[in-house]
Amino acid sequence: MKRAIGVLLLFVVCGCSHTDPSAKLPPPPPSVAPAPKYSAEPIDSLLRAKAVRELVAETTSPDPFMRCNAIEALSDTDPSDAVDAIMKGLSDPDAPVRFASAMAAGQLKLVDAYNTLKSMANDQDPQVQVGVRFALHRLGDTRLSHDLEKFAASPDPHLRGCVAMVLGLLKDSSATKMLMTLLSDPVPSVRLQAAEALWRLGNEQGLTYLVAFSISTFPDDQMIALQALAETGDQRVIQHIRGQLSNDYVEVSLAAARGLGLLGSDEGWNIVIPAAKSRDPRQRAMAALAMGSIGRSDLQPYLADLLKDPEAPVRISAATGILQLRSQAVSNAN
Repeated sequence: MKRAIGVLLLFVVCGCSHTDPSAKLPPPPPSVAPAPKYSAEPIDSLLRAKAVRELVAETTSPDPFMRCNAIEALSDTDPSDAVDAIMKGLSDPDAPVRFASAMAAGQLKLVDAYNTLKSMANDQDPQVQVGVRFALHRLGDTRLSHDLEKFAASPDPHLRGCVAMVLGLLKDSSATKMLMTLLSDPVPSVRLQAAEALWRLGNEQGLTYLVAFSISTFPDDQMIALQALAETGDQRVIQHIRGQLSNDYVEVSLAAARGLGLLGSDEGWNIVIPAAKSRDPRQRAMAALAMGSIGRSDLQPYLADLLKDPEAPVRISAATGILQLRSQAVSNAN
């Protein structure tokens, strides 16, 4: 599962860390109780339909943040469920929603969006221009892709980080040189995005930096880095991510549980179940996302409850988690 466009946009790279990429790993914390035996259940088609309806409904939210989250989540669904919302989002008055829609159109290779995307090439917002170039590239039109180099030199660190993310998602090894430059960026958040992108391209230096960010003194850095480490499916990182299940910060433990799920392990079960009942909506949302990554169909009752949560970000996360569930057994990876 990709989940790369900003960790469902629920978390922002804070840009405040000062991580040493040569830092050594701390000793692992105490182990977490193992997950119960998997009781595989059929995927509830009605629950899945409710999840899709929830996401579609949130694309019309008055809050642009919610519209972004919902559109991004829809990029993991069947295109037939997402096309109308994405097409509408491309003309949204808020630039972040247009960006999320362009990225979703690119992820889904949405041919229906091609002409609209071409007309957005000179959007008034530079970040939207980056998203449009990503989508056009994914649709086979690479004529504007070289502009990403210009955007990577922008004085705006947010835009430079956006370019780094896009380069990683394109998975084009020719971007390595540009990403190595961004890995030396003066702004930590840009370096983190560049490290994630390099790791997506299989670059070991990206791995080194992500491990360092994952033991940063800043929890937001740790959460994003743990997710990024797991996204490639490389089992070499599993012991390190496993060691963060008992982190002092619940949110970091939940990020570790989600990362382990991406690596095929359900070891985070006993982290996410209590967090699903937390008073903190951010923890409930993170628990839902982790459940989706774990992917066990016997998590459906918990996600069904979270789909009725009073907080929209939690419902969006629950809907996302539901759409990621699978009925086959999950291994407890070593």
